[in-house]
Amino acid sequence: MNSVEVRSNYLNAEYGLLSWLITRDHKRIAILYLISVTIMFAIGGLFAAAVRLELLTPQGDLLAADTYNKMFSMHGIIMVFFFLLPAIPATLGNFLIPMMIGARDLAFPRINLLSWYLYVVGALFTLYAMVTGGVDTGWTFYTPFSTTASNTNVIPTAIGIFINGFSGILTGLNFIVTIHRMRAPGLTWFRLPLFVWAHYATSLIQVLGTPVLAITLVMVALERAFHFGIFDPNYGGDPLLFQHLFWFYSHPAVYIMILPAMGVISELVTCFSRKSIFGYSFVALSSVAIAVLGFLVWAHHMFVTGMSVYAAMIFSFISFGVAIPSAVKVFNWTATLYRGSVSYSAPMLYALGFIGLFTIGGLTGLFLATLGVDVHVTDTYFVVAHFHYVMVGGTIMAYLGGLHFWWPKITGRLYPEVWARISAAIVFLGFNLTFFPQFILGYLGMPRRYHVYPDEFQVLNVLSTAGSSILGVGYLLPFIYLAWSMRYGEQASPNPWGATGLEWETPSPPPTENFEKPPVVTRPAYAYDLEEVTVG
Repeated sequence: MNSVEVRSNYLNAEYGLLSWLITRDHKRIAILYLISVTIMFAIGGLFAAAVRLELLTPQGDLLAADTYNKMFSMHGIIMVFFFLLPAIPATLGNFLIPMMIGARDLAFPRINLLSWYLYVVGALFTLYAMVTGGVDTGWTFYTPFSTTASNTNVIPTAIGIFINGFSGILTGLNFIVTIHRMRAPGLTWFRLPLFVWAHYATSLIQVLGTPVLAITLVMVALERAFHFGIFDPNYGGDPLLFQHLFWFYSHPAVYIMILPAMGVISELVTCFSRKSIFGYSFVALSSVAIAVLGFLVWAHHMFVTGMSVYAAMIFSFISFGVAIPSAVKVFNWTATLYRGSVSYSAPMLYALGFIGLFTIGGLTGLFLATLGVDVHVTDTYFVVAHFHYVMVGGTIMAYLGGLHFWWPKITGRLYPEVWARISAAIVFLGFNLTFFPQFILGYLGMPRRYHVYPDEFQVLNVLSTAGSSILGVGYLLPFIYLAWSMRYGEQASPNPWGATGLEWETPSPPPTENFEKPPVVTRPAYAYDLEEVTVG
């Protein structure tokens, strides 16, 4: 077997399905995750399409009310827990972190494989709930509806999310130990790529926050099955306790989605501006600051629950504070671009799209942190638009940008650049046409999760549905040409972008052990200003 065959064996089907199912190679496991999250994204997208088609007209003439409730609930549950949360850490993080720090694999390869199996089992439980009647509680599972009123498959769905939570915990634990213990000689903390810093901060949230959600869903299942008095006031419980527990995890979970995306953008901005990142240490430590402050702002989701005005003011103030480290990143990316030799390759177009969409999402988050405004727009489409600009516009733009950036490294093949640029433009335009009208709808008072609405809201809803069609085309195109490139794309060199980083010093695709001998790091993470990095 020659060296080329050895390098590409993790992509070669002739090694059999069993070798994939028992692999301990972090790169193969990343590809297994890539396939899995793509399937879940497609399923969640179909639910979203059903929601948008229903909202094309003011009357509920496509879906009955209970069916519509199941559509948006399953869309949110699948997209949040089975796509947005694992998309970047489980795929790009799994593939790249060992190579970025000069290691041969993650610290616990068997646990890494176990995390994928847990993800699949959790997804199967949730899909079982979907095909046997669905769930109608929304992705938030608010009590007392989820514990007493709903007659849908709440318990199987909760079990699926519970199992999937352990997948995230194990992945975070693996990343933390790997980053602490397996860095190459000379790779100090402040020589780490910002992608690694972002995943380190994300892993802290996964390990500390996910158990809170897990035990909360267990309590929902116990109360639903055995009528425990945890959240039900009829038995001495408090339904607001559920919201406190749920958002204590779920607001930091926002940063599980967006921090890895920020790590991707840092890599793209430096590479395609040919400059070292402006203020490296501030960008690195801002990831940790986001992770810490994210645990302190959960109650800004609860301003209309009757909480103390003084408590609400404190949470409002801290919510403004958590925007500061995010702003540090945006300003430092902008300063990096300033007077840089910027090239507008497809990954960079996705990065610029991310900065634009995330900035809109972040600024509208400040409206929701403001008490008076939040009372007006709570549970309206303003919240839907804000969430999608941050999570979907941010996370998916970064995910697609990172996937295009590292695709030659993952597969050893190049994709058609022109089609990739067209796709990036379509996604950006389609996304804005889909969700920007929803800010106006929310401000005008259209509640979310309603399938019937007044006639005066139809024009904006038609725009939103038309935009979702364009957005769907933008998401479909990469699936087509990336799949095409695996067979017909040109062979990729080890470093087609002329990027810095240890992962670009390996062949494309990398060998099983990543490096023939352990690398020694002698320079900062981004050395574009120190020497000319050549393509090759």
